[in-house]
This record gives sequence, C-alpha cells and structure tokens, in this order.
Amino acid sequence: MVEFLLLVGIGVALFVGFNIGGSTTGPAFGPAVGSDAISMTGAAALMAGFFLIGAWTIGRRVVDALGTELVTDPGVFSIESSIVVLFFIGGALFVGNYYGVPASTSMTAVGAIAGLGVASGELDWAVMGEIAIWWIVAPIVGFWVSGMIGRYLYPRINRWVAIVNTSGPLLEVDSSGVVPRPSAGPNTTRRELVGAAVVVGIGCLMAFSSGTSNIANAIAPLVSVGVDINLLILLGCAAVAVGAFTIARLDTLGSDITDLPLTAAIIVAIVSSVIVVGLSAIGIPASFVIIATTSIVGLGWGRATRTATLAEVARGDQSPNVSVGALTAEDPGEEAPPIGQEDDDAIPSREPHSSMTAAICRRSSLNCNRSVSVTVVSGTTRISWAMSPAVVAPLRSSWLALSTSLTSMNPTTWLLSSASSTG
Repeated sequence: MVEFLLLVGIGVALFVGFNIGGSTTGPAFGPAVGSDAISMTGAAALMAGFFLIGAWTIGRRVVDALGTELVTDPGVFSIESSIVVLFFIGGALFVGNYYGVPASTSMTAVGAIAGLGVASGELDWAVMGEIAIWWIVAPIVGFWVSGMIGRYLYPRINRWVAIVNTSGPLLEVDSSGVVPRPSAGPNTTRRELVGAAVVVGIGCLMAFSSGTSNIANAIAPLVSVGVDINLLILLGCAAVAVGAFTIARLDTLGSDITDLPLTAAIIVAIVSSVIVVGLSAIGIPASFVIIATTSIVGLGWGRATRTATLAEVARGDQSPNVSVGALTAEDPGEEAPPIGQEDDDAIPSREPHSSMTAAICRRSSLNCNRSVSVTVVSGTTRISWAMSPAVVAPLRSSWLALSTSLTSMNPTTWLLSSASSTG
C-alpha cells in the first residue's frame, strides 16, 4: 500500500512539473520566438536544459527550505499529506494554465505547506516570516531598479536593442563535413545576429531562474518523506521538459511580459531573473510573476518621468503623466529627448493597441463593438463620454487604478455606469 501511495505521489509531482513547464516556457522564450530568433522546438529544448541546470545547482536549497525548514518537524509530511499538498499545487497551476491566468507557483507551494504546518502545529513562524518579508522586499527592489533603468538608461538600451529581421534564415548549417558547422544566413547582419543571441540568452537566464525556484514546488513534499532528492530533481525536470514541448504556448501573447516592447521585455526579464536567482541562492522561494509585474510598472514609471527633471518635480513646477504606455514612446533604435526636454503629449496613453484590445475583449467576454459611459464629476462640472469596454475592463475592479490612469483632470470623481450602452 505504501509503495502504491508513493507512486501516486510521484505521479502528482510529475503533474506539477508538467504544468510548470507549460506555464514558464512562454514568458521565458516568447520574445525570442516572436522575433524569429529561435524555433518553438529549440525554445522548449533550451527551457528543459537550463531548467535542469538551475534545479540541480541552486534549486536544491529551496527544496530544503520548503521540505525541512518551513515546518519544525518534517515528520508531518506523510505520504498522504504530501499527495494532498501536491494536488493543491498542481490543481492551482492547471487552472491557471487552462484559463491563461498567470499563477505564482512558489506562493501556491508555500501556502499549501504552511497550511499543513499550521494545522499540525509545526509551522516554523520565523522561517515563514523571513519568506514573507522577502516577498514584500523583492517586488519593491524590482520596482525601483527598473524605475531607475527606465528613467536614465531605457532610451539608450532601446537604441542598442533595435532588431531588424532580414529575409532568409538567421543561421545556416553546413552538414557536408563530419561535424556540422553553423554560419550566419546570407542576409543576416551582425546587429541582427547579436540581437538574436541576446533575446535567446535572456530566455536561458529565465529558464535557469525558474529551475532554481520552481523545482521545489514539485518535489519538496516528497523529499521530506525520504525519497532521494537527486532522483526527484531528474524526474521533475523531465516532466517540465514534457510540458515545455507539449502545452507551452509560445506563438501567442500569453503573458504580460511578451505584450511589452522587446526592450522592456528584456529589461524586465533580466531584473526579475536576477532577483529570483539571488533569493533562491539563500533558500527563499520567489514569485517571478509578482516581481516581473512590479518591474513592468517601475520601468514604465521611470520612462514616463523623463519629461521632468528632479528639480522641477521637487518645486512642483511639473507633474509627469505617469503611464506604462511610456515604454512605447519611441521605436527600437529611435533617439529619445534628454530628461526634462520631452513633451508630456509625447507619452502614449495606456489604451491598448488593436491586438491587445481584442485579447482583452476575449478574456473578459466583452463585446468590443459596444461602449460604456464614463462620467467625470469635478465640483459642479459633470462630463460624460463613451469608452471601449476593452479600456475599462482592466480597471473596473479598482476605482483607484481607474482614477490613477486618468490623471489629467485631478482632483475628480470617476463614475462608471454599470450597464449603459451607446452602441
């Protein structure tokens, strides 16, 4: 009976790894595949390889933290309880993959194991507190690092990243000799080759960081019941590879990162991956999704504040119109004005472009041919106009987000009619 339950537990762990492979490959290699720097099969292969390297080298530290340190008595991990914990983790990931909603595997795993620890009275609150503190600090660090890059370095990086895809293959392989020799395609430029290497390298870094943090989510409970950690790492990485080759969606804009301009995607990937690897090295399970989200916001904030100097902001002479849309203010390779010399009108609004609008409508089950009425009340003045549901949808859950994104008439009161239609 014990052997059967152990096989069930390993099967559930493989299911978790399978879903990790499906959910993390897209964010890691989406920009590389989208820019034709690598094929979908090549991206899956690199995902599997670098995930294994990250799991084997640093990931075992996070496995120890979740499996033996988060609870004061690892004996609470019976085979039955380990299966239940893994079912919760795998179920959350499966639902997230099915509905296309990004889920934090690390937070799911820590929450499930912490719940078991609380129920059994064996939760190590000091370790839980340390993890929780880093969960707060890490996104803040990601925000400010990205914010400083957005304000002072983003335009310069944007000039370097400009990738122009030429006709023909990026690489050609000469198989006439004993050893195949790759070479640049007939029309491939040096800039294009370097740019392709950069985006592929970033994907490999993200795959490595995922391995350092996410392998523990699949195998930590089973390590606590005595299963060999090396065997579980190999099995878990094999399941991740299967997920990367089968259910990973690399040909669609499935994540917020791949919806960004290429320059922003590269910066967010580097900042987030470095933070995740650093936390994994000290045994802290980190959420890439949350760190990346705050990095995106910080990068957009930093780029938008280039319209004013620090002295102007301090004196109150100018208040920049902060928007994540600032990341699209110039195309890759285009020169940006110096800080303080850019017009606020040059910063794009947050309204999505057509393809993103269509995606929002699909995900929100909205009719994009209809529009809703938005009313602004400022003092005794009342103004109404129609807005696309695709613009309102991402903001309707938070009045604060709605009022922040429409800052041009502050202070105001924003009223969103519940069911008015003008078309």
